[in-house]
Amino acid sequence: MVKTTVAVVAALAVFSAGMATVHATSYFTDKFDSDPFESDRWVHSSWKKSDSSKFEYTAGAWPADEEENKGIMTSQDFRFHSVSAKLNEAIASHTLGKAKKDLVIQFQVKNQFREYSFCGGGYIKLLGGMNPKKFGGDTDYAIMFGPDMCGYDVSRIHVIFTDKKGKNLLKEDEVKLEYSDKNEFSHVYTLHLKKNGEYEVFFDQKSKASGSIVDGWDFEKKQIDDPEDKKPSDWVDTKKIDDPEDVKPEGWDDIAEKIRDPEAKKPEDWDDEDDGEWEAPMISNPEYKGEWSAKRIDNPEYKGEWKAKQIDNENYDEELVTWDDLQYVGFELWSVNNGSIFDNIYVGDSLEEAKQLATDTWATFKDNEKAAKDKYDEAKKAEEKAASDDEGEDEEDEDEEEEEEEKGDL
Repeated sequence: MVKTTVAVVAALAVFSAGMATVHATSYFTDKFDSDPFESDRWVHSSWKKSDSSKFEYTAGAWPADEEENKGIMTSQDFRFHSVSAKLNEAIASHTLGKAKKDLVIQFQVKNQFREYSFCGGGYIKLLGGMNPKKFGGDTDYAIMFGPDMCGYDVSRIHVIFTDKKGKNLLKEDEVKLEYSDKNEFSHVYTLHLKKNGEYEVFFDQKSKASGSIVDGWDFEKKQIDDPEDKKPSDWVDTKKIDDPEDVKPEGWDDIAEKIRDPEAKKPEDWDDEDDGEWEAPMISNPEYKGEWSAKRIDNPEYKGEWKAKQIDNENYDEELVTWDDLQYVGFELWSVNNGSIFDNIYVGDSLEEAKQLATDTWATFKDNEKAAKDKYDEAKKAEEKAASDDEGEDEEDEDEEEEEEEKGDL
């Protein structure tokens, strides 16, 4: 019995040690359970001064859950909104795709007043050392991730990296949002950068794109074409040619494309004197075979597709993108339409933690948002109708007063 107990304790110790080695790290998590501006947890920037506006701490006009849905919302149309927060723990300097840990970025956004004219980005940024009061569009960032929407045509999820030379590398293949994805309800965006050099983008916890980081962005290639290697003048890269032995059949060009309809008959009420000489309408000639072209055959002189000799690229950096310590998370947006609410932000090294956060928050109320929006719309219509009725009554009262005044004048 004692030996069994000791064995169990030892096994638990080993298990606990193993759990400790895989413990997830959250560099930053904010569910906005409290006002982020009272404690200066989030700091507004004034980099655009007169053209800038502040985020508001609110659940918006029609929350499904008044407390759960509180976040930071863009407050004015046609304004810059810029705000940032310091990470709880800095993300140590590392090379993209060759890090010791995965990196997961996730946040929720609701464009509550989305209309056909709606335009705006919903990007989150990870940044190094900076002055939060001056955080703006010209501030260097390491990663920019999130939706870019305008009307119903341009809608995608951006993933942009900044390399060591300050060049912004946009994902080459767009991560498209479907028509059904573009609405005024809350959605969750997740970017998973894996330490093995792969990536995956999720929308509402469903995978939208994945693959190799190296192949997905315009990084400098290890080998490039030798600019001094030219294609030989006698190089033949035409794969197919006309068969020189194929000859156009005699009379091919004599067959007309259109002919008179042989089955057409002159209408009984046709008068040659009044209507002119009757002619049958033209129809497609079933005998017509189109413009003749010789049969295509393999070119016996074909040497294949010519490719320049490959040489080492002096601009190649095997580290692809290497960042200094990342210390801040922020939103820097130009808002055409106000009312975008950001909530439930996660930056860490665990996709499972990010998924759990979305499950515990967004997934609990998402199905109730339509009912909340319908209720809001009904109340709005009733309010507008009441205002219209009051305006009509005021106009009637004015008309009656004018009539009374006219009678008095008489």
